[in-house]
Amino acid sequence: MSDVPELIPARMVNEFEYCQRLFYLEWVQSRFEDNPDTVEGRYVHRNVDAGGGRMEDPDEESPVRKAKSVTISSESLGLIAKADIIEGRGNKVTPVEVKRGRPPKHGPAWSPELVQICAIGLILQDNGYDCSEGQIFFAESRERVKVPFDEKLVWQTLNVVRGIKEVASSADPPPPLLDSPKCPRCSVVGICLPDETNLLADRSDVPPRRLTPRDSAARPLYVTEQGTKIGVRKGRVTVSQHKEVLQEVRMIDVSQVSIYGNVQISSQAMRAMFSQQVPVCWFSYGGWFQGIANGLPSKHVDLRRRQVAIAAQAGLPIARKMIEGKIRNSRTLLRRNSRNDVKPILEQLKSTADQTAEVDSVESLLGVEGVAARLYFSRFSAMLKDDLLGTFDFQGRNRRPPRDPINCLLSYVYSLLTKDLTAVALAVGFDPYLGVFHKPRFGRPALALDLAEEFRPLVADSVVVNVINNGETQENAFIVRAQGVALTQQGRRSVIAAYERRLDQEVTHPVYGYKITYRRVLEVQARMLGSYLLGEIPDYVPFMTR
Repeated sequence: MSDVPELIPARMVNEFEYCQRLFYLEWVQSRFEDNPDTVEGRYVHRNVDAGGGRMEDPDEESPVRKAKSVTISSESLGLIAKADIIEGRGNKVTPVEVKRGRPPKHGPAWSPELVQICAIGLILQDNGYDCSEGQIFFAESRERVKVPFDEKLVWQTLNVVRGIKEVASSADPPPPLLDSPKCPRCSVVGICLPDETNLLADRSDVPPRRLTPRDSAARPLYVTEQGTKIGVRKGRVTVSQHKEVLQEVRMIDVSQVSIYGNVQISSQAMRAMFSQQVPVCWFSYGGWFQGIANGLPSKHVDLRRRQVAIAAQAGLPIARKMIEGKIRNSRTLLRRNSRNDVKPILEQLKSTADQTAEVDSVESLLGVEGVAARLYFSRFSAMLKDDLLGTFDFQGRNRRPPRDPINCLLSYVYSLLTKDLTAVALAVGFDPYLGVFHKPRFGRPALALDLAEEFRPLVADSVVVNVINNGETQENAFIVRAQGVALTQQGRRSVIAAYERRLDQEVTHPVYGYKITYRRVLEVQARMLGSYLLGEIPDYVPFMTR
């Protein structure tokens, strides 16, 4: 109990009454995401949030007439609130809360709204005001409803406050609701993943609903033109060169910014990115992922504590699952796309994938993964059209620098995938540099590389095969420099476009059964890894297509 703050926000009384897990995620773990309802809620609050009016002590002759956005608290109740409106005459006051939507048909308001307005009323009473009822204004229907603070509602509200203190002092969040109608409209459903968590924890055998939020319309902005500058003006991101605007995109349409080589970004643009939680990623001119800026780190401290403990002592079970997923997905890609007989390799890959469950150390797992990689890449060319084998000769994996076009493409797309998973890891609350399979050294994002393993074949390798076979990347897309091969400016653009298309492609989730884009799959897998580390599900299940 000692770790729980002394004053509980009245808004959290509302959240707790709606869903105890929602309360825990928002208040204890400081995890929150907007959805259309929360955005609309802020919009309908815009006038009251501006504040105004005065509120004097209750012993004054006219303590209040009308005041907006008033902060009040009660140490004895352990509550604090920012009341939308407080109206009154003399010593009698009435709190008014502004809500989006309309009242329910069965009563004056929903239960969470009733306990919230009652909590505000109790604070006012404790401060000496005469307050026997509150009102709720519903913006959609433009009507006010009265809420008397009767004995039953007061008891319910105080009981919620006691429950909040008990749940907030727990080290673990409450389990998700089971098949609840509340979940689809919840703003943190993409963080909570209630149906997925319940399925993997064997609390439900009902197929998960498609509750994860649809992909945002925002997309990454890639800036590869050397000598350009990224700025922001009137809510739009601009890319200019010699004061000429080359590209202009609305800020709300940008999910991340990727900068290649000698491209500048202004301080104003950086602040705008941070305020909108848009990560900025830096690459070398040749495409090596070099850094990321993401504003303030996640407040989900408990997840990082568990991550440190697991990485130091018990990361092998997760690493085994990830490498098993990589090998089986490599086998699936080869089976689906090979243009000649690869059955012997497929059988060996299956046997190697089975071995991952038996290894007893990360070092042994590295050996198994290395054998599987050599088998897989020995027949990688079997997925290419026969008339392209001369131009795209491939004798196995090499890098730093890549010495042939295929290795150049593989390295480039792996870098893009690592960038996206680094951003995902940060958004979920992980430290992306502390992994369970890749050693955390030389500043590489080890956890992002771990998460990338099962997606290398499905996303990155698939992109490489497609851009070659479809003719999107041809011989003139490469530059040979000494012993290395690099992409031209146009070549990079073609690969980036193909990579983004792949992320937007929908796939039926092999565990949950609903359709989801690869872009969203990356986030779901990272969040399920977090659920495993926090003890909410018994195992980490890699994403493996059939």
